[in-house]
Amino acid sequence: MCGIVGVWGGIPDKMAVLARSRAAMRHRGPDDEGFWEDIENDLGLAHVRLSVLDVSHAGHQPMVSACGRYVLVLNGEIYNHLALRELLTIQGQAPDWRGHSDTETLLAAMVAWGIEATLKSAVGMFALALWDRSERALYLARDRMGEKPLYYGFTGSTLFFASELKALHPIPGVDWTLNRDAVALMMRHNYIPAPHSIHRNVRKLMPGSYLRYTRDTLPNQFDQQTVSYWSAYDVALDGVKQPLAFSRDDDALDALDGVLATSIRGQMMADVPLGAFLSGGIDSSLVVAMMQSQCADPVNTFSIGFNEPRFNEAEHARAVAEHLGTRHTELYVSAHDAMSVLPDLPKIYDEPFADASQIPTCLLMRLARQHVTVSLSGDGGDELFGGYSRYQRAMSWWDRRASLPSSLSQTVGRMSGGAARWMPGASRSQRLAKLGHILTASGAGPFYQQFVSYQGDPASFVLGSKLPPTPFDKATNLAFFDHITWLDAVTYLPDDILVKVDRAAMAVSLETRVPMLDHRVYAFARRLPQQYKIRDGQGKWLLRQLLHRYVPSALVDRPKKGFSVPLGEWLRDPLREWAASLLDPVQLKHDGLFDADRVQQEWRRHLSGREDRSGQLWGILMTQAWLAHYRDKGLSGL
Repeated sequence: MCGIVGVWGGIPDKMAVLARSRAAMRHRGPDDEGFWEDIENDLGLAHVRLSVLDVSHAGHQPMVSACGRYVLVLNGEIYNHLALRELLTIQGQAPDWRGHSDTETLLAAMVAWGIEATLKSAVGMFALALWDRSERALYLARDRMGEKPLYYGFTGSTLFFASELKALHPIPGVDWTLNRDAVALMMRHNYIPAPHSIHRNVRKLMPGSYLRYTRDTLPNQFDQQTVSYWSAYDVALDGVKQPLAFSRDDDALDALDGVLATSIRGQMMADVPLGAFLSGGIDSSLVVAMMQSQCADPVNTFSIGFNEPRFNEAEHARAVAEHLGTRHTELYVSAHDAMSVLPDLPKIYDEPFADASQIPTCLLMRLARQHVTVSLSGDGGDELFGGYSRYQRAMSWWDRRASLPSSLSQTVGRMSGGAARWMPGASRSQRLAKLGHILTASGAGPFYQQFVSYQGDPASFVLGSKLPPTPFDKATNLAFFDHITWLDAVTYLPDDILVKVDRAAMAVSLETRVPMLDHRVYAFARRLPQQYKIRDGQGKWLLRQLLHRYVPSALVDRPKKGFSVPLGEWLRDPLREWAASLLDPVQLKHDGLFDADRVQQEWRRHLSGREDRSGQLWGILMTQAWLAHYRDKGLSGL
């Protein structure tokens, strides 16, 4: 795993600036660092490296192709790079290999096949920049599912990009104006979805896409057309048109076993110590079980526990670890531990991010890094195989709404929303308001967006904002269940789950891998009929059955708790003083970002104990903490 940064255009002392940028994200790659400059074309590239494959100098970046035409900086791993090497050799297009790094393999493939064909052939997670010295063209690309981040933007006609926002801070002339529309999205989802960032003039490259810039197109800046080399929607649509058919459930199990085993085998490739996170839930237990089945030695596993029994799954993880014979390490988390993490969150995530499980995630990464350099995760199973209980609730509400005449649905929705305004402080207020938004939403996407929103009308909280379009506004040819699981795969998964894990892990120089998100697993899941995902009211049915081949059902069949913390209770007691200082109405009014009166109303409702408004408050708190961290640096953009 690594960090990349580059500048194309005229800025003073470019190499000195890139040195500071590289230092700002040294945590992403503490083992090696490098520069490369094309003085004639005013281009500078820099790289920091966490050595995982080929830890020798043969893996050093920026890397120049054997023919001298291309220069590459890569953040990520290409799991099938040995197969690509073999294919290049068969075709007679392999260079004289200098080492065995996946970066060298990718470069050779780009020389032989071009960038788009190479991206389509690669199995892995990555964000990269490729400089074509012959055509004087710069390519920026990101992996299919969005596991690795890439920010980019312009100052004048100068293009800049980096793995993290903090690496862009040393670049002179960048406009750090705050993106109020992105903050409104943050209030709705507790994350800022791509392509938006907290800054109006910095964007995130979308998953499964690449950009090509030349001197002629640089002045066009954000108007340059993004090229999609892979589409999660197209794969979902193909899955509906070509569903898998099995004569027996065991045949479906064998097929899933095969595709997951292939992914996990590829992602266990490493020249450094490797392990896995184990919560005791279905997904992580299955990944660990299949890892252990392919290992002669015990797999290193790690879990987090809580002193509050309602949130604790550590004992279940321990039972699974004992059954599988892993080398297990666990850490119990208290409110004090959470408070120790809070000051670091704005710096770790670079922009407001409010999935409260970021707290135990950061602690879990610190724990794992004491023992390994690479750790596999079970993330992705819920989105791909219908695991979230909200899917069944949403389907039930969708069917109920469909049974009402349209005019009646709209009338009831408006009445519900109106009634909510007359009930401030009553717990029914929240449910009525949500019901009103759900019943009046037009189409499956807007309906589901309201279903998963923290705030039904987030722009009213953020002064001077409006909500930009998102994938939720897209009409599709998918049935409702397929539509909402696709939405989670292209929004919540890359912009929340994967952001949470990547930033927390890289903050401590830990590489994380997600076998469920191999694009071949995704394609398999999209072709899998719904009966294999939800059966007898139980989500992830097929994953559960496969896990039972490795672990007794008694150890894993229980209600899902999720990787959450008792945030509501913490905000009323150990974190109350910290939260109150960030929600100070004087400061809120001075900043002019949030409607201070509405924020105080939310805070009072939560403190009353009649409602848990922690989810809504956490987005505001993380935004205010971010502002406080960057205000003095002149980077808050207010």
